[in-house]
Amino acid sequence: MFDRDTRHGGSRERGTRAVLDALEAGITAAHPDTVLSDAIDLEGSTLRIAVDEYDLDSYESVVVLGGGNAAGRIASHLADRLGERLAGGVVVTDDPAPAGPVDVIEGTHPTPSEPNVDGARRVLERARACDDETLVLAPVTGGGSALLTAPVEGVDLDDVRTLTDELLRSGAPIDRINAVRKHVSALKGGQLARELAPATTVGLVFSDVTSNDPSVVASGPLSPDPTTYEDALEVLATYEIDAPAAVTRQLRAGVEGTVAETPGPNDPALESASVTILADNATALTAAAAVCERAGFEPLLLSSSIRGEARAAATTHVAIAEEIRRSGRPVSPPAAIVSGGETTVTVTGDGTGGPNQEFALGAALELPAETVLGAVDTDGIDGPTDAAGAVVTPDVVDDERRARAMLADNDAYPYLDERGALVRSGATGTNVNDLRVLLVPATDDHSRS
Repeated sequence: MFDRDTRHGGSRERGTRAVLDALEAGITAAHPDTVLSDAIDLEGSTLRIAVDEYDLDSYESVVVLGGGNAAGRIASHLADRLGERLAGGVVVTDDPAPAGPVDVIEGTHPTPSEPNVDGARRVLERARACDDETLVLAPVTGGGSALLTAPVEGVDLDDVRTLTDELLRSGAPIDRINAVRKHVSALKGGQLARELAPATTVGLVFSDVTSNDPSVVASGPLSPDPTTYEDALEVLATYEIDAPAAVTRQLRAGVEGTVAETPGPNDPALESASVTILADNATALTAAAAVCERAGFEPLLLSSSIRGEARAAATTHVAIAEEIRRSGRPVSPPAAIVSGGETTVTVTGDGTGGPNQEFALGAALELPAETVLGAVDTDGIDGPTDAAGAVVTPDVVDDERRARAMLADNDAYPYLDERGALVRSGATGTNVNDLRVLLVPATDDHSRS
């Protein structure tokens, strides 16, 4: 899966390979083919999704509508499972796959483009054609906020692109970012569910948020929105986001009541929609930890909710590795620290990189000897780069002064690239947030790393 420089031999390369194996296992465990093989079953006319069952003979048509990094693979799996029972549909994704009668629109992520807008509009058009005899299977996955871009009247694609860039550079957490996105969209914040009503809609969610709150995943197109226009304006003020004038006008109009609020909790328009979380960050972490254990490292599943600035989180991970080496607490070496969640970067420089690259470079500056760290985004796209993240050892930093200067300029990508530390996978077909593995070998037995 991962393409990475493997010039280095010995224990360093064995440790790197062990980290890559664990990261790949985590991503594979969260891939739609793996997840849906267990979560979905069809016996006769009975479709089982997790613990819920649907009699397909009770519906005139079954369609697939949704979007996100994993949506193409989900649609493909559903097409294979349902065969002629599937009437069609539309999904927007950056990782397309053949999906029978379902139209798979290839869009871009994390910055939206015209195909995203066209695809989202087609999703809405198909949604409005559904009725109470339609069963809608709706992939809602990480990346859907960008891929399902349907600007409200008065806001255009350039406005959304500028807003997206400003939001992602601000360091704001994803729930705050999506509070803004929902209120300049005709689809997000429960509005797709409103358009689908009265069809029976089942959201198939692959969560890429630490809270597993479906109203945040892909900006919650099927879920009641607990946020308001006023909340969105507060985000812009708190994080000093220079939003386009059209966006500010829309939000102020919402506060003044001249445009409708998104559907909130208990809105009857959403009663026919439900969501099921089929995979999340813990799915990937559990699989990665199992690989580490088989390789001889006692796994410490630290948390699936690591958040905050990437560099600060990296320092905390290094401190835990130091404690393991020094005292054998909270686990004895050889050990593997496994964590997930979603760190952020407040961009103040002019460089290139992503949260996982900043995490990796920040950690490499202080890693204990013989340790190996891997940090990737499970969708294969870390920030606006072609890298999923990086795998580093202490000797990746051969010029500390330059490394710190480039990190300060948010320019981790070229520094890591020059040293063969970046890992690349392309789109992975899933997105369940970040995944990190830090191997801490026993001090008297480095050969196990």
